[in-house]
Amino acid sequence: MKKILAILLALIMVFSFAACGGSDASQDEAGDDALKVGFIYIGSVNDGGYTQAQHDGTVAMEKYFKGKVKALWQENVSDSDKSAAIDAATNLIDQGCTVIVGGSYGFMDALDELANSDDYKDIKFLHFSGNKMNNTNFGNYFGATEQPRYLTGIVAGMMTKSNKLGYVAAYPYTEVQIGINAFTLGAQSVNPNVEVKVVYINSWYDPEKERSAADELLAQGCDIITQHCDTTGPQVAAAEAGAYAIGYNLDNGKVEAVKGSYLTSPIWHHEKFLIPTIEKIMDGTWTPESYYGTLADGYVDLAPMTDLVPAEAKTKVEEVKAQMIAGEFSPFSGKIEYSDGRILCEEGQTLDRAAIWSIDGLVKGASGTK
Repeated sequence: MKKILAILLALIMVFSFAACGGSDASQDEAGDDALKVGFIYIGSVNDGGYTQAQHDGTVAMEKYFKGKVKALWQENVSDSDKSAAIDAATNLIDQGCTVIVGGSYGFMDALDELANSDDYKDIKFLHFSGNKMNNTNFGNYFGATEQPRYLTGIVAGMMTKSNKLGYVAAYPYTEVQIGINAFTLGAQSVNPNVEVKVVYINSWYDPEKERSAADELLAQGCDIITQHCDTTGPQVAAAEAGAYAIGYNLDNGKVEAVKGSYLTSPIWHHEKFLIPTIEKIMDGTWTPESYYGTLADGYVDLAPMTDLVPAEAKTKVEEVKAQMIAGEFSPFSGKIEYSDGRILCEEGQTLDRAAIWSIDGLVKGASGTK
């Protein structure tokens, strides 16, 4: 009986550590008075994509504060289950976290409920990719991914042989459509003959669907695959088919499974937001904001282009990137039409953030299936 109890206790400990983590560095270096920051992740911290990119920022933030900040996190929390997100947040609060960071759009309503509850008015809440906030303890943050997406479009437009580009997309939702449109416009800027074919998987994270969507696009003749979804599945599918791949979230240039096809990725440097925000929280000067990071401040970026990308394409990308950083060019400027004939942007106009986040369709040259 004692043996059985020991085994059961061991299993409970294993599952507990799988659900909630904290870095070894934080355990060793953080003092008792360290600020505890809790992160809620939709995936695992080594998923090779979305969550790993977020966690890299978490680790960089913690390292920067040299023991003054301790990060805790819960992985694999469903963003379609509000109660799961609430449980994750309250679990982290119970462990002493006074700042809670939600890492997926679907955590928004849970954090909104907690932030506006009298029970948690002293807790600070930060939400990635959402649009809800308040004036006291709840802010959100995101980035101008249209900038690096446009640059990856230039790469794809200059490298495609079939003039068919494949895009594995999560949902037919504004955030995703912004990326598809920016990618399409970038490709069209150097190759007006390109078509962008989109397959929506109706999930942010579904390795099986991501892979099968990429296979579907490859079967349609797409010779470059890109994505707005969480795993490397589309990149692996492209590599196995002898096509090129453009990733998302992380630089996967050294990942063995995709090395032969990987070109570049739009990437995040989440620490560029987290470090100054946590500094303000620590010194008492933080107020909720809706942050939108750009290439200029380093929050979004383009991963280094691999040797598979021709020198001519690299030169063009660097030229346009420099114009974006200098504020001389925006992906959504000049006359742009939706695929249904509506006007998205007028000649001589540049869309501001509000107009970009009102996008409700795909531009000419892009078409999608749900």
